Amino acid sequence: EKLKQSINFGFANTTGNAETMNLNGKYVMSFTTVGMGDEALKIGFDASAFVTKNDGKKDNEELTANLGLEQYITDGWLGYASVNWLRNQFTGFDNKIAIGAGAGKELFNDGKQSLKVKLGLAYNIQDFVGEEPKKKFTSLNQYLEYNNQLNKTSKLYVKFGALENVEDFSNDYELLTVAGLNFAVAESLSVTLEEEVRYDKLPPVGFDTTDTKTIVRVGYNF
Repeated sequence: EKLKQSINFGFANTTGNAETMNLNGKYVMSFTTVGMGDEALKIGFDASAFVTKNDGKKDNEELTANLGLEQYITDGWLGYASVNWLRNQFTGFDNKIAIGAGAGKELFNDGKQSLKVKLGLAYNIQDFVGEEPKKKFTSLNQYLEYNNQLNKTSKLYVKFGALENVEDFSNDYELLTVAGLNFAVAESLSVTLEEEVRYDKLPPVGFDTTDTKTIVRVGYNF
């Protein structure tokens, strides 16, 4: 059994619906144990906050929480389940919830580089800040994650996710791309540089389709 945790603080520059410099904090936890068939069971959780205030008034605020489970089966194949929550009134969402499940495969892992893909379905519930009615729909979700341990102290990662409404694939979808570099500066301290681009083909009424974050944060790992 193996438990890893980290607490991170830093700054993020956002563009799109909110063009501000934000304080940000993030907690990350992962736990690996033995699951079904003596194969690895991985549990992951993270929560983050991005906040900006000027003269006592919020210019931007985003809160997220994500819980995921991966049960490895054989030859890199796995089943997964996930629950994701987001609140960002500056992009039009009072609450955004997705409950998903599916299958995936770790295509390769040589100890230095790894590539994992997932495909599944999710039930989505979205509450908006405007007068739009609550939206509920099923989506087809795809996910890709690439990691490269560049050397003993630095790691490159790229993550890509896509969500498509099964009732309107071409007009109602979201894309998320994250790329980052993490490097250790001491035994339990690390610095992360990260770029995030989120695209919503059908955003809430009155909001932009594209948001970006450029993030610099320091993490304490334990």
